[in-house]
Amino acid sequence: MAKSTEDMIESMKAGLLAKTGKPLAHWVKTVQASGIEKHGEQVNMLKTAHGLGHGHANFVCQVAKGRMDADPGEMLEAQYKGKEALRPIHDALVKHAASLGKDVSIDPKKTSVALRRSKNFAVIVPATKTRIDLGINLKGEPGTDRLLAEKPGSMCTHKVRLETVADVDADVKAWLKAAYARA
Repeated sequence: MAKSTEDMIESMKAGLLAKTGKPLAHWVKTVQASGIEKHGEQVNMLKTAHGLGHGHANFVCQVAKGRMDADPGEMLEAQYKGKEALRPIHDALVKHAASLGKDVSIDPKKTSVALRRSKNFAVIVPATKTRIDLGINLKGEPGTDRLLAEKPGSMCTHKVRLETVADVDADVKAWLKAAYARA
């Protein structure tokens, strides 16, 4: 079964405590007391001055800014407000991703939904009222007319444009499976 956002947050808290000996609240206060406003600078401060890994530093900074308090269901509903016709495409993608393994997590963000294993292997973005852009991490794979190669440095290496549930076909499922296997 896919991990819930709450499970992932609890896992991050436990990992942070185990690695540093200090609870999340300590690190949140450290960020807030630093006077640093920009997220990237906060992350860098935690990494360089306190030895936190990038994932834990990013997590602490997100909590310090109150971004982890949002309800995942509400974030998902907000993404599809006015784009309700795209929701069946989203649901088909999530259903397939969850079938890939028990370690898949479905993580709604403000404007996208990350599909994760040990790292993101895909991202679902309701890009327009008529299209979902599915970002997929398939480093080293050439692009095609359908599996569009993204610019170097993009969060995902490729993008597929989906306009109907039928677009979530064998090719898309195979690309997701390959990306999952690499994550």
